[in-house]
Amino acid sequence: MPAPAGSRGRRRTINEINMVPFIDVMLVLLIIFMVTAPMLTPGVIDVPSVGKASQQPIKFATLAISKNGQLQFQTDGNTRAVTEKEAAEAALHWQKSQPDGKAAVIIAAEKSVTYETVVKAMSALQKVGVQRVGLSVKQGG
Repeated sequence: MPAPAGSRGRRRTINEINMVPFIDVMLVLLIIFMVTAPMLTPGVIDVPSVGKASQQPIKFATLAISKNGQLQFQTDGNTRAVTEKEAAEAALHWQKSQPDGKAAVIIAAEKSVTYETVVKAMSALQKVGVQRVGLSVKQGG
């Protein structure tokens, strides 16, 4: 059959992208991920357990944090309300005044106190140079 006049030697260009190879590649990747996902181990956080320290401090001061965030520094039956900075300085002064250097500062926070508040207190103590800092916890249920 002869070609119609005027269309001789011209090809019509296709303006569409062929999606079949793209879909094939995506399906293969999906299958690979579905097969390998169960083999991945989830991240496990190794949290410390609550227990007794290997060596209990003979002398210690307590930095108590109440549920509303107020700090109290307690030493030898003497309790006073302090700010975070005052607590850190008082703890450092108290620790340096102890003869054996084994004295510790224990942070005792109520159960409802946020983690951030406890970490801020601990950070303040470490910034001024307090050597031994511990956390007071209630053991058992």
